[in-house]
Amino acid sequence: MADNLFEANIPTPPAYDASSIEVLEGLEPVRRRPGMYIGGTDERALHHLAAEVLDNAMDEAVAGHATRIEVQLDIGNRLTIIDNGRGIPVDPHPKFPDKSALEVILSTLHSGGKFAGKAYATSGGLHGVGISVVNALSVDTVVEVARDRQLYRQRFSQGQTLGPLEHVGAAPNRRGTLVAFTPDAEIFADLQFKPARLHKLVRSKAYLFAGVEIRWKCAPELVAGTDVPAEAVFQFPGGLADHLREQIGGRECATADFFTGRQDFPGEAGRVEWAVAWPLWSDGSYSYYCNTIPTPDGGTHEQGLRQALVRGLRGFADLVGSKRAKDMTADDVTVGSELMLSVFIRDPQFQSQTKDRLTSVEAASLVEKAVRDHFDHFLSHNMDRGKALLGLVLDRMDERLRRKAEREVKRKTATSSRKLRLPGKLTDCASDDPAGTELFIVEGDSAGGSAKQARDRKTQAILPIRGKILNVASATSAKILANQEIADLILAMGCGTRKDCQPDALRYERIVIMTDADVDGAHIATLLMTFFFQEMPDIVRRGHLYLAQPPLYRLTVGAKSLYARDDAHRAELERTAFKGKKVEVARFKGLGEMNPGQLRETTMDPASRSLIRITLPQEYEERAAVKDLVDRLMGTNPAHRFAFIQENAARLDDEVIDA
Repeated sequence: MADNLFEANIPTPPAYDASSIEVLEGLEPVRRRPGMYIGGTDERALHHLAAEVLDNAMDEAVAGHATRIEVQLDIGNRLTIIDNGRGIPVDPHPKFPDKSALEVILSTLHSGGKFAGKAYATSGGLHGVGISVVNALSVDTVVEVARDRQLYRQRFSQGQTLGPLEHVGAAPNRRGTLVAFTPDAEIFADLQFKPARLHKLVRSKAYLFAGVEIRWKCAPELVAGTDVPAEAVFQFPGGLADHLREQIGGRECATADFFTGRQDFPGEAGRVEWAVAWPLWSDGSYSYYCNTIPTPDGGTHEQGLRQALVRGLRGFADLVGSKRAKDMTADDVTVGSELMLSVFIRDPQFQSQTKDRLTSVEAASLVEKAVRDHFDHFLSHNMDRGKALLGLVLDRMDERLRRKAEREVKRKTATSSRKLRLPGKLTDCASDDPAGTELFIVEGDSAGGSAKQARDRKTQAILPIRGKILNVASATSAKILANQEIADLILAMGCGTRKDCQPDALRYERIVIMTDADVDGAHIATLLMTFFFQEMPDIVRRGHLYLAQPPLYRLTVGAKSLYARDDAHRAELERTAFKGKKVEVARFKGLGEMNPGQLRETTMDPASRSLIRITLPQEYEERAAVKDLVDRLMGTNPAHRFAFIQENAARLDDEVIDA
């Protein structure tokens, strides 16, 4: 048997010798495998190039050498970033005497002034690949350096030096570094820098370091018809506190004062700055930074802040004699909060080159030490303020524990009385009989919280979903089954899907989609209707599916208030109900901004609300037409959506003109 094995006719493999071993030199590895350095070649990776150059300028500012940074986006996807810092060194490099330090930095991986810590106490660029990667992935890069009242310039393309460092001449009124680059279309295809995204990045950097002034400029053609200004100057003396005040706006919070502060540590230990607010109705947002670098996945500095907050609140609970806080978790304290944290530390460690998560162990203790004493004072200095925050967090804790206890509930259905496992986010109704019951599918946790208070507990159940669910029309069956939001929906219905769907087993008489009265809300409602059309068509056909009609405006004259669904309805009410009187108009940004009484009166109370029933036609031909429309608008082929827009754009314009 062995002889037969060795005598088998095995094809000769291709030659594999020393000539097969390829050695990539210079910046060629970056162009071959850009994902290793910037995480991919998508829009996020493209904007990572801008962040790398801006971070270098910010490092100069944080180190105390620059006070001004300019960011300019021009036609042709050309981005220019200028600082008035020390300027990249231009003298010959000791290790490469035939090259300037500038050329080495731009054309060599793992080169820079941030390894030994001599040039920067804290910095965001630590791997020495940032600006060289930008150079490698750009079709045209120009660097100008003004040092010692002299101006120097060098050009590069796709990582290659196009010529020697050029001495341009005297520059008596200028200092610092200019980097202008155009991303290579061979790498990023037709992707373009987004002015809104860059504008937001620039603004956030100004918040992160109060001493710097950042000037923003964009070609007017690129921002026409948008909210992004063509020019702006950002400088925020209050740092993160200013950022938080702008983000909160007029929203009501558990405490009128925000918890903000800054702690500098002696020597080179670092600096911590934070700003936290607890809005009453919010899904929350969390922004973490290290050395001005965004770390969207958090990390050790986030852990330190969470520990400081939960331990501080537990200590305050002991102080006021509350025995319930023993079950409190960090999630109870931070969920729904608007939280910002910025740390400056020496030699930070990140999970990857894209720096999405901080892993420096010492950051956790540094942040907890900085925040804890300040938080203890924040709570105890004003006892009413501390008790208000403690009450909010304990309510959230109670809700979490209640959901945990109700994970397994017993509900009778038309076909079964067995124990059902329901999604943890579902707040169920008390009635065991499906007749007369309603399930509200609500956009976001904040709207879900308001809906829970507004509902009729006996007959109305609430299931919050997080933003836009999966588009089932363009997803595989495996992806649909693996999606948690979809799984929660299917579990809550209790009737199965597709060929296993049993309409008689539906646990509620009405399923009501309740989303914000804006474009995003309409998109979420469309995705949900697509889900029911594809996965549970019999539920739709039997008339169980509805759309809620929340108002967009509240119109008030004196003691009289009316609600308007949209702009047309608002104009009609102003003309007919108020007859030209001066009307105070309040616009609801979302369901979460409505108090429970308003939400019940306008959208959930059967006596005063209006619903739209979603149905399917009975005739085969009409059903086929509906399926064709869903496939065109929600399917995998974008050309069908584009054709639909072209076919219907003129009709929309006519309707707008008529209105």
